[in-house]
Amino acid sequence: MGTINSAFSITTGALDADQAALNVVANNVANANTPGYTDEVPDWQQNSPINVNGVQNGDGVTETGATSQRDRVLEERLDQQQQLASASNARLNSLNTVQALFTPDSGSSSSTAGDIGSDITSFFDSFSSLEANPTDDALRQDVLSTASTLAGDISNAAASLDSQRSALDQEAAGVASQVNSLTSELAQLNTEIQSTSPNSDAGTLEDQRQQDLSQLSQLIGINQVTTENNGLSITTTSGQLLVSEGQSFQLTTDVVNGVTDFFLGGTDITAQLTSGGGELGGYLTARDQDIPSALNSLDQLAYGISTQVNALNNAGTDLDGDNGNAGDIFAEPTQVAGSAEAMSVVMTDPNHIAAAGLGDGTGDNTNAIALAGLANQGIIAGQSPTNYYSNFVTTLGSTVSEVQAENTAQNASVTQLQTQNDALSSVNLNDEASSMTLFERSYQAASQVFTMLNTVMASALNLGDQTAVS
Repeated sequence: MGTINSAFSITTGALDADQAALNVVANNVANANTPGYTDEVPDWQQNSPINVNGVQNGDGVTETGATSQRDRVLEERLDQQQQLASASNARLNSLNTVQALFTPDSGSSSSTAGDIGSDITSFFDSFSSLEANPTDDALRQDVLSTASTLAGDISNAAASLDSQRSALDQEAAGVASQVNSLTSELAQLNTEIQSTSPNSDAGTLEDQRQQDLSQLSQLIGINQVTTENNGLSITTTSGQLLVSEGQSFQLTTDVVNGVTDFFLGGTDITAQLTSGGGELGGYLTARDQDIPSALNSLDQLAYGISTQVNALNNAGTDLDGDNGNAGDIFAEPTQVAGSAEAMSVVMTDPNHIAAAGLGDGTGDNTNAIALAGLANQGIIAGQSPTNYYSNFVTTLGSTVSEVQAENTAQNASVTQLQTQNDALSSVNLNDEASSMTLFERSYQAASQVFTMLNTVMASALNLGDQTAVS
């Protein structure tokens, strides 16, 4: 009887284990399209054998739960690559918007700067035209007209860059609240995981934690450190603590020199976040490096043209006979910074264009020739205005191309890592169908054994008489 009872126990355990395994498969199938869900497999544990008269007999199996199919190293690599791709993507989008301002004849609604290169050429060509007839009013008016177009397009470009920088500043500031929300959730999940599954996979809780980590890594560059009891600490890439097991540390913002700076524990970490990755890193790189660089180039261009043209115009004789004090064509800048946005034409009377040389008659064209010659002189950082602007546009284009190539490579790496992770962790319905068939057959086999044992038991109770068992 002891042997039959043992067989009943083993068979009952097998039925329970198979049923539990089928429940795991059913749960996988139900969550096949759930974002962040990780495929689970049942855990089997052999029961301790029973010693009978010195002989050890097996005592079946127990299904002890389910384990998620995850590779934490692979998940962390994916998070790290995502933060790089997010940074370059945010920066690339910003650079494309900047580049659109300086694309000749783009037809884009964002191309408010016009074609500054053509404006420069037209402006200095107007002095060349004036050489032929320095007293012609229409030619003089054309000088002021082309000057206004040039000044307006440079000023509009600078204003657009300032607007883009402000928009990026707002985007960056908005990231802080998203980061704080995720770090708070991660701290709470850490507490729950450490209390419920300190030494094993936490299943759904761990899926939620990984999903939050993935979202966080797209916003800001992070490092992950596994702690005891299945906990996790998270720092920025430069080491500032964001989450320590069950405690989170809030990212705060404040306006410093007109832009949003970011603080952690009272320390300004804006510079570290700029190079740290994530969307925030991309926004800050564009806000604090790319756009200021473009603005500085425009300021140099505006300052050089304005000061040199004004100086030369005041060195000649205008149509009214003014010698050496004909007046400024452009508003005279006081410093390089801000020159582009402030650039404008202040001369309203074309008679004050000093086409003649100093002290020469009003019909002279000496100074008009000199003004036209500025187009080919190194008046801006040792370069002619046209070459300087052309080099600026070329450099900007090269930067866009470099970031584009970087972003393409990083996205390809993200796709590769995501594919590897999905192959391990996502639910494969074909595999689940195979597992279901296996566990169903195992359950059926255990049921047949149970029926056989029931028949044997009934016969034994009826002293060997054959008995029908329902």
